[in-house]
Amino acid sequence: MKNIFKIENLDLYYGDFQALKSVSLNVEENKVTALIGPSGCGKSTFLRCLNRMNDLIDNCKIEGLIEYSKKDIHNQAFNVIELRTKVGMVFQKPNPFPMSIYDNVAYGPRCQGIKDKSELDKIVKKSLQSAALFEEVETRLKDSALGLSGGQQQRLCIARAIAMEPSVILMDEPTSALDPIATLKIEELINDLKKEYTIVIVTHNMQQAARISDTTAFFLMGEVIEIDSTDKIFTQPKNKKTEDYITGRFG
Repeated sequence: MKNIFKIENLDLYYGDFQALKSVSLNVEENKVTALIGPSGCGKSTFLRCLNRMNDLIDNCKIEGLIEYSKKDIHNQAFNVIELRTKVGMVFQKPNPFPMSIYDNVAYGPRCQGIKDKSELDKIVKKSLQSAALFEEVETRLKDSALGLSGGQQQRLCIARAIAMEPSVILMDEPTSALDPIATLKIEELINDLKKEYTIVIVTHNMQQAARISDTTAFFLMGEVIEIDSTDKIFTQPKNKKTEDYITGRFG
């Protein structure tokens, strides 16, 4: 299998606090990789390393290697804007822009210089279809995105990421603010999206990780304790700490 990300000996510090300790793992293309572990164990911090979102945090220092498509993302010649275009992000709480549904999806392509209305129409329709939202909003594209339900808003945020034609979509607990029905829709969507995209998802919900991911990495206190196929992690974990976490003995 082809790896889209290769991470070796990644250390991350916020000031004097070390949040990630010697993290090494690969992210396979067109697979769903789930990051699990108790709160504060470094999952979201690690996720934000993959599109250099931690650059925006003062006092943050990163050491070690992160390669995206065989290129070192911390190399000075590397284009961070291009990285964030190719590696999209969906956050824990849906964060649609206070504008129409259409303008939310068209925002990124417009920023990239696409002005032709028929081209934008195509991108908006295709992105909303890919996010399993088009049929629900087809007649309301000019309405405010803030009028959508929470689950619809989160799918809109996924459509907004897709509109930039990424190769990877990072998701930071994308269903934690949603009800079970909206959660199921997002999970079904993730299953469809992996045909075209690589997905890395942080989740607190172990049943969700077991349902939707191909590979699972278990984080604890800033370290990767174990990474393996999801089946193996949940049925035959090699590490006692992984087993204790999965069976609910701690966390």
